[in-house]
Amino acid sequence: MATLSIENLTYAPAGRDKPVLRNLTATFSGGRFSLLTGPSGSGKTTLLRLLAGLTPLPAGATVTFDGQALSAVPPTQRSATVALMFQEPSTQFTMDTVTNELRFVLENQNVAPAAMPAKITAALDFVGIAALKDRRLMELSGGEQQKVALAIIVAMNSDVILLDEPFASIDPPTRQVLLEKLVHLCTHAGKTIILADHDLSGYSHLIDHLSLLTNGQMTQLSAAATQERLAAFTPARLRLAHVTLPPTDQPVSLQGTALGLQQGDRQLVTPQDLRFLSHHTTLITGPNGSGKSTLLRALVRLGKYQGKLTFQNHDIQRIRRKVYARNVGLMFQTARAQFLNVTLAEELALSQQHGNRDYFTPERVHAAMEQLQLAGRENQVIYSLSSGQQKKFQLLCMLMMAPDVLLLDEPLKGLDLASIHAALDLLATTQAALHLTIILISHQLSGLDDFVDYHLALADQHLTYRDQEVAP
Repeated sequence: MATLSIENLTYAPAGRDKPVLRNLTATFSGGRFSLLTGPSGSGKTTLLRLLAGLTPLPAGATVTFDGQALSAVPPTQRSATVALMFQEPSTQFTMDTVTNELRFVLENQNVAPAAMPAKITAALDFVGIAALKDRRLMELSGGEQQKVALAIIVAMNSDVILLDEPFASIDPPTRQVLLEKLVHLCTHAGKTIILADHDLSGYSHLIDHLSLLTNGQMTQLSAAATQERLAAFTPARLRLAHVTLPPTDQPVSLQGTALGLQQGDRQLVTPQDLRFLSHHTTLITGPNGSGKSTLLRALVRLGKYQGKLTFQNHDIQRIRRKVYARNVGLMFQTARAQFLNVTLAEELALSQQHGNRDYFTPERVHAAMEQLQLAGRENQVIYSLSSGQQKKFQLLCMLMMAPDVLLLDEPLKGLDLASIHAALDLLATTQAALHLTIILISHQLSGLDDFVDYHLALADQHLTYRDQEVAP
């Protein structure tokens, strides 16, 4: 067990006038499970990077593990003390396949080659992804990548484990299983775990305490305050009580006939007929790796599919690519993969140039930036934003493009509850004004009940519309 202590930590990122962390002092007891939450951009990722030694500590600040300063631990030995799982796991990978990535990590810890197979197998089994061991990392879904990143952390066997939004792309049932496995690491292996998350579902009986990071300060909440925050994420709050089955007599925007999906030799979706109604919102749910993102990529002609897809009764393969792209647009799961410029102002100008300029006037864009708490950041480098801020900005840029059909792949990933409500309000307002058809994938269900019209569940290679039930 390792107790982690922070003293006098004040940190301002390069180019920022105001510090994101202010004279922070805190202690995380060894062998305990601590949950850290706070608004998007409050400094959670920055703090975890400082604790892991990936960002140099500023003068006057100290981070110690059982009294030993982090700076005194040689970089080659640091992974035995502390390990960090990134918010975007794909930025953490180096090798091509799952097994090779795990082997690479163990090699860097000087693990004997003969001991590696057992450690790799144990880590994959612990997370429940033995079937992925020979898969190529970049062919995995976002949720599968997060599971691999967690397996890597388990294999490293560090005393202190730092996790940055580790379940943002993971389906709810798997999320609960992995949470309980993390508790097992605390109680049976003596690991100290600090986990940053916006989605607080499933934590009520598992964590030792909840800390709130806001305005540069960290506050450990009382038991009553903790339960009050967790209450917003109870199963009853996540229920889809207002969805209905789509009627058969309404206009259809996208339609699949004998539509099937494959990935290599794996059949993801057995050929079936499928309809998406115009000017409505359809939520797609399903287990990680089941083919949800693959479906969205097929709908925008970025991936192969079986059968036939039509947009407004026209075969999408017969529509000119440029014309189709203006009518059906995809918001990627990873925000930074969508940006083409350096600053927010440059990206906004590009979206204004190619999007719906009649609706998104400069005044309306400014109002949206204020609504998403991004106003005043126009000259900031996009990649210096937090992941949650990047996600909100990505959503605004896609709405400014205003395609007839907007496909959203995990649009709420990494957003705090206030940001979720702001994003959904902006979505709903824009959809009503421009009569958009919205199809979204989301494992984050909080706030979606009043926004979603139809729920399409992907399970056992088949897509089925469901009526008024808790999404899997």
